[in-house]
Order: sequence, then structure tokens, then C-alpha cells
Amino acid sequence: MTATRVLVLNSGSSSVKYQLLDMRDSSRLANGLVERIGEQSSRLRHTPLATGGGSREWTGPIADHDAALKAVAEELAKDGLGLDSPELAAIGHRVVHGGKHFTEPTVIDEAVLAEIERLIPVAPLHNPANLTGIRTATALRPDLPQVAVFDTAFHTTMPEAAARYAIDVETADAHRVRRYGFHGTSHAYVSRATAKLLGKAPEEVNVIVLHLGNGASASAVEKGRCVDTSMGLTPLEGLVMGTRSGDTDPAVIFHLARVGEMSIDEIDTLLNKKSGLIGLCGDNDMREIRRRIDEGDERAKLAFDIYIHRLKKYIGAYYAVLGHVDAVAFTAGVGENAAPVREAAVAGLGSLGLAVDDELNEVRGDEPRLISPAGARVAVAVVPTDEELEIATQTYALVKRTN
Repeated sequence: MTATRVLVLNSGSSSVKYQLLDMRDSSRLANGLVERIGEQSSRLRHTPLATGGGSREWTGPIADHDAALKAVAEELAKDGLGLDSPELAAIGHRVVHGGKHFTEPTVIDEAVLAEIERLIPVAPLHNPANLTGIRTATALRPDLPQVAVFDTAFHTTMPEAAARYAIDVETADAHRVRRYGFHGTSHAYVSRATAKLLGKAPEEVNVIVLHLGNGASASAVEKGRCVDTSMGLTPLEGLVMGTRSGDTDPAVIFHLARVGEMSIDEIDTLLNKKSGLIGLCGDNDMREIRRRIDEGDERAKLAFDIYIHRLKKYIGAYYAVLGHVDAVAFTAGVGENAAPVREAAVAGLGSLGLAVDDELNEVRGDEPRLISPAGARVAVAVVPTDEELEIATQTYALVKRTN
């Protein structure tokens, strides 16, 4: 029997998201979420898609990631999809930060684990949790290939002119300071799916991808390769996000430290958790912000205008970087569902060939679709992202090559 199943694990600091896929047809067999790990009120929600059964939910204490993954394994086993199945080919792990070293999916060994650990200072919230998930899964199935798929890998094709900051080279190199970019699996998937939507190969098109969720990032993809992206050393740089400031004058930090007498940790919390939309208007849900705007709330309108202004600047900047643009693709929670954001983002950019058809823009659906007018010089698309499928696809391809 040929093993064709891949379990995708996304381990956060207090959660584990998972999907089990069959790579013969990329179908989903099961998915679920364990959240509030380490608390008395931990929750596991499991959906056995292969059997067509309804979701099962369990609430109670889950002490750590080891207990969480064992609970996931038990739920999968109830549906005949256990981790001991000979049909399971590999476990693919989302790893947020791979630095410059990891440019593609990688079979995990001790050397790989050590490098991921060395990158913790530039990804203190994510890499430790990713490592915990890897070690726990390895303990459960030590005989199975464990594959790391890195958020940063897609962006390692950026030229040095885009990746480097204009600071002292020796200092930057000593402390690994450069633009790495994130959401790479999403940008890779969406750029390829956009090319397919246009009936072309990825190598034939230039795409600006706008991944707009609570975290948000943009990328310029030239002939299938990322040449620039908005997030940097960390996911703080770039677009206005749900709780992150995005681009900010670095001197703001010095000012707040000296004049505001704030500590580095306080400023870190401010910029990452109390800024962006929530800092501007008290809400980070675009639906609520739009509702408030409709009711005449000026603070919500200002937050929306700032969000759109930054987004439009990046569209224009990446248009200049690419020189020629075939498509702009909106994806992730806001990008896929917020028609007013898409409309506002390209408003006034008709001279660049960008426009949306009002009726097409209002259509909702799960499939990639064009929302630009017929005959538009640049296609504007909505392309639902699928990071789990991208991780599974990369994992399975690597395991097949390795075997």
C-alpha cells in the first residue's frame, strides 16, 4: 500500500490546528483545533470530513502540547484515521521563521531542530511553539518523516536590494537583521492559483498578492518568484494590521522610551498588540469597523482610511518594483470577504489599469474569481488561500523525492 496521507500541524503557543489530507486528490479527511492549552478550560474541536459526520467538541484541562497531540490522535483514531495508519506518509509542520538557511521544505533532524532553535530571538512567539509541536509529533511517530515548511522560505528569492536594511552591514549580519517576510505559504499558493485563474503558468505572470487578515502582508511576485514583501525581520513591518502598527518611524521607539518613559517590553506590546486597527478605533474586526462607519463613526472611518492608504501605497510601490503587473490578488479573511476594502484599495488607480466591477466584487464564494471588468488591463482577483494544502503539497512532494 502506498502511503498518501499527510497530517498538517500548526502549533501555536497555546493552540494546535491540524488537517489530515489525502494527496491522491488533495481531499480533506479531518481537521480540528485544540486551544487554550495549559488551562483548565482547554477545548478540542474535531471534524471528521471523510465520514461526513458532524463536529465533536470536548472541553477540559489539556496540560501541554504532548497531551494535546495525543488527544488529536485519539479523535482521529475514532474515525479510522489514527496516527498509526500505514497510509500516513508524513507530518508537515508549519514553522514561522527559517531565516536565510531554509529556502525550501526540509526533513527534520537534530541539525534542523538546532537551527530553528537558534532563530528563536527573531521569532520569540512562534518558533518555540513550532519546536514543541515537532518534538511531540516525533515522539508519537518516530518512524515517520517530519517535514518543516517555513513561512519565510518563499521570500528567500528576494534580491539583496530588497532584503537588506540600510544599516551597518557587519552589525546586521552579526544579529541576522534583514527582511525575511512571512505568510510565505499563502503567497506561494495564491500567486500560483492566480496564474492558473488567468490560464497561464506561474513563470508567465507578475502578481501582487495582498494577504489581508488580522495579520496582513503584501508581496511582489515576478514570474513565480518573490522579489519583495512587506513584512521584515518580524511580522510587525508593513501594512496596517488588526493589532500591529506596520510601518512606523523607528524613532518613535526612542521617543516613547525617552519622553514617554516606556520600557522596551511596553513599546513591544504597544506596537504588536495595541496598535493597528484596534489602536486606531478600538476594533480589529473589519465587519464591525464597516458597521460603525455606516453609522457615522468618524474614528472608525479614520482607521479604515489609514488602512486603505497604506495598502494603496504598497500596491503602487510593488507595481513600480515589478514594472509590469498581470494581476492583483486579494486573499485571507479580510481580502476574501470585505468587498469595501477591495473597492477602496484600487479606487483611483485606473491609470494603472486597476478597477473592480461593482457587481462582481459583491459576489461571495469559495473559488478563485475575477472581480475586474471584462477586458481590464490588469486582472483583479479574489483567491481564497489554502496554507494547509500548500504545506501538505510541499511535504508530500519532498517525501516522494526523498524516498
